[in-house]
Amino acid sequence: MKNKQIAILGGGYAGMAAAVELADAGAQVTVFEAGPVLGGRARRISIDGREIDNGQHLLIGAYSELLGLMRRVGVDPDAAFLRTPLDLAVVPGFRLRAPKLPAPLHLAAALVGAQGLSWRERWALIRAMRAAEGARWRLAADLPVADWLKAQRQPERLVEAFWRPLTVAALNTPLETASTQVLFNVLRDSLGGPRAASDLLFPKLDFSALFPDAAAEYIAARAGEVRLGTSVRALVRVGEGWLVNDEAFDGVVCALPPHRAGMALAEVDAALVAALAAWDYQPIVTVYLQYPASVALSQPMVGIAAGISQWIFDRGQTHDQPGLIAVVLSARGAHSAWSQVQLIDEVVAELDSAFGWGEPGWRRVIAEKRATFAATPGLWRPANATADPTLWLAGDYTAGDYPATLEGAIRSGQAASRGIIAAFSAGTTI
Repeated sequence: MKNKQIAILGGGYAGMAAAVELADAGAQVTVFEAGPVLGGRARRISIDGREIDNGQHLLIGAYSELLGLMRRVGVDPDAAFLRTPLDLAVVPGFRLRAPKLPAPLHLAAALVGAQGLSWRERWALIRAMRAAEGARWRLAADLPVADWLKAQRQPERLVEAFWRPLTVAALNTPLETASTQVLFNVLRDSLGGPRAASDLLFPKLDFSALFPDAAAEYIAARAGEVRLGTSVRALVRVGEGWLVNDEAFDGVVCALPPHRAGMALAEVDAALVAALAAWDYQPIVTVYLQYPASVALSQPMVGIAAGISQWIFDRGQTHDQPGLIAVVLSARGAHSAWSQVQLIDEVVAELDSAFGWGEPGWRRVIAEKRATFAATPGLWRPANATADPTLWLAGDYTAGDYPATLEGAIRSGQAASRGIIAAFSAGTTI
C-alpha cells in the first residue's frame, strides 16, 4: 500500500476507522467530509452557544474494536467514558442491575434480583434468557421480537418495562418489526459475554472528540488529509484508478450513509443504490431541555415505560452540563407526526409527572430522520466488497452481526480497509 492514493468518502466513524487502518498500512489517505465536523450521524453540533451532540448514544463494554481504535489514535477510554456496571432503571419501579461478579454469575444475579417484577414475571425473564442462551443465541429462522416474546410467554408488563425499551434502544426498530436474531447478537456479546462486556459506557466527550477528531490528527501525522466541507460531486472509474471530483486516486472506500450512497455510486452501481433507497429507515429524535442546575437523575440514564420519552440522560453527570437533560425517542411512533412544540410539551409534561421537574428554560429538538436502517428479520445487507476490488463499502449498514451502532461502523470500516489492502497486496489491476 506504500504511496497508494486512497479516497475515503465520508468522515463518520466507519470512514475514519478505514482511514486509520489505511494510513497505518502506508497509504496516502484523503477523507472527503461534506459537513463542518467529523462524526457523521454521531457528531458535535453548536447551537445557541452550546456544544452538544446531534443525538445521545450509549456504548457498552463489548465494543472492543471501537475502544481499541480509540486507544490507537490517542483517546483514553478510561478518561473518555463514565463506566458503570449494567444498571437499567425504568420508571415506574423496574431495575435490572448486575453486580461485579464473574460471568455468568453477574447476569444470573441481575435476573434473580430484578426489581419491580413479580416472581412470575422474574421467572419469565429468566426463562427467556436461558432459552436464548441455550440456543447459543441463534435462531433457525428469524422472526420479529414481538413474536418471539409471545412464543416465550413473556407477560405484557415485563415486555413494556424491559423488552420494548431494550429492543428499541439497541435496534432503533419497533418491537413488532425488529429482528430477534440481531437482538440476540447484541445480547450475546453484552449480557452473554464477560462481565465487563455488559458495562454501560457514557461518553464524557462529544462524539466528534470521542474518536473522529483524534483520528484526523493521527491521519495527518501520517501524511494523510481530511477535507471538511467537501462534498463528493462525482466518482468516475478511469483506467486503473478513480477520479473523485476530478482528482486521481488508486482506490476508494465509500463510507457515506446508505441513503446518501447515490451521491457517489449512482453511475458505478445503480442496482445497489436502488436497493438501499428501498430500505426502511428509522429516525432518532433527541429533546434537549435545560433545567436549573439542581435538577439531576439518580443515575446517568433512566428509562420511562409506556411513555413518549424512552431514555433520559443526565448530561450534568457525564458532560459537566448541570441541569441539561437529553431525552431520546428512538424509531417511529405517535410523536413522529407532532410539531416540535407539541413534542416538547408532551415530553416536559411526562418528565414533570415522573420527576417533578416543572418547566425547563432552554429547549431544543434534534431530529435525525434517517438515523439508522430498520433492523428487520432477514434484511439483506451488502458486503464490504464490490465487483471492483479497488472500491469498497464501509458503514454500519453493511453485512454484519450488529444493528446500526458505532461498533458496527468501526468493524465495517476496518473490514473495508483490510479488503482493499489485500487487493492491492495481491497486485490487483483492472
